[in-house]
Amino acid sequence: MNWNWNFSVVLEWTGIEMELTTTHLEGQFPGDETKKINNMDMATAVRYLSETDAELQVLGAAFIQHECYNDTEAKKEVHRCNGIPELVRLFNSENQEVARYATGATRNLIYENMDNKVALIEGGGIPQLIEALKVNDDELRKNITGILWNLSSKDNLKEKLAKETLGELTERILIPLSGSGDYEVIQQSPSEVDIFYNTTGCLRNLSSVNEKTRRQMRETNGLVDALVGYIQASLQDGKVEEKGVENAVCVMRNLSYQLYSEIPPSAMLRLEGPTRGQDTSRSEAIGCFTPQSKKVKNMNQDLVTFTEVARVPKGLEWLWHPQVVGLYNRVLQGCEFNFTTREAAAGALQNITAGDKRWAGVLSRVALEQERMLPVMLDKLRTNNDLELRSLTGFLRNLSRHAKDKNAMATKTVNNLVDKLPVDGQQKEPSSDVVVNICGALNNMVTCSAVAARDITFFDGLQKLVAIKNSNDSRYGIRRNIDSSVSCWWVVPLIPCLFLRSVMFDFTSC
Repeated sequence: MNWNWNFSVVLEWTGIEMELTTTHLEGQFPGDETKKINNMDMATAVRYLSETDAELQVLGAAFIQHECYNDTEAKKEVHRCNGIPELVRLFNSENQEVARYATGATRNLIYENMDNKVALIEGGGIPQLIEALKVNDDELRKNITGILWNLSSKDNLKEKLAKETLGELTERILIPLSGSGDYEVIQQSPSEVDIFYNTTGCLRNLSSVNEKTRRQMRETNGLVDALVGYIQASLQDGKVEEKGVENAVCVMRNLSYQLYSEIPPSAMLRLEGPTRGQDTSRSEAIGCFTPQSKKVKNMNQDLVTFTEVARVPKGLEWLWHPQVVGLYNRVLQGCEFNFTTREAAAGALQNITAGDKRWAGVLSRVALEQERMLPVMLDKLRTNNDLELRSLTGFLRNLSRHAKDKNAMATKTVNNLVDKLPVDGQQKEPSSDVVVNICGALNNMVTCSAVAARDITFFDGLQKLVAIKNSNDSRYGIRRNIDSSVSCWWVVPLIPCLFLRSVMFDFTSC
């Protein structure tokens, strides 16, 4: 049996919505108009939307926006009054002030309100929003992208939203504001910062839904290039902590999920290279023993020319290009405070090195031998954030599988990995996912390395593994019927391996 499990992870970021905005009526309108608003009711406001007078339309939309700020009943009342179709009709008003207030009111209306989201879509709201996006007005675009972000928070709306918005969002917002394409630097006004943040928040939600949408996003012209360009420019400008970067890296991580099974077959054939169809990246391990008759050949050749990819990556090729390993490495090193961004970068690295495909092994060795990422990863293991730790240990687990010198890797990593294991199997931290990743990494090394067995024993890892095996903690056993690799029984093969390997080491070192 082969105990080299590999996980790909993606953060299912499905519930994030754009924050509400309120309208401060005082000072916005002349005195008489303010009195009209103060004396208005919702039915009157909705009626004003259908008037031909632009001033009345503005008053009605402003009242709705103000009343629907954190007021669930007001949102329901607008729905009962059939106000959403009237607002949709005003999105492309010739009067930009009317369009701004109509979209601002809609943004508040749909926030955490599924009925209003559905009414907006059924009323033809998405095509009208995309049409309005063509208007070069920052306030209007901020409202529109905020609406799209809020709509994207619901899984059952994501496919339709992706189909109708990806091209325009990429062309009109993402590329111009990312510092890619014809724009060599990021030059965003305060409003454009919000617009870009809203847009990438929407893309972040869309990228988490399913394979169909991920494929569509990967193949959208300019989308991946814009994300990479923005991350690169932000690193250069020292702005890697910003929320726009967080969203961009999260989208990249999600688009890397199940990458080798979802990319076009022609691309996969190229990545399999001259030895495709043969598993030359690892040796099969049975129990504690590794058949030495299977020699790993031409490993270093993988790291020389990369004839399978273009010298300058473009489009979805960025997702698996060796250069992207360096990009994620720079994010991990440069991002000191935003753990979500670090977690996403580590998760992307975990995704592109997962599994037994040849290219997963190539990128693993790029990380180990060219980027020399091991010290960086071990330093980041000091985090107490479990989500970040899960991605970091998942990536290390993949590296341990593909590393050609497992003795060297064991010498550098075993102490740090064992240190993260629970002492007695009863601790609540780290999570079971982290423990599974750590023990998977240890297993990958110990089946091929007496040094790993020696160090696991020396650093009290054996006691910890036995404690996990004997633990009654439901975290290690409750998912037995869901995913057998998470159950505590998988620790069992490690223990005799450790005993045997440590004895062999003692014998051979005499």
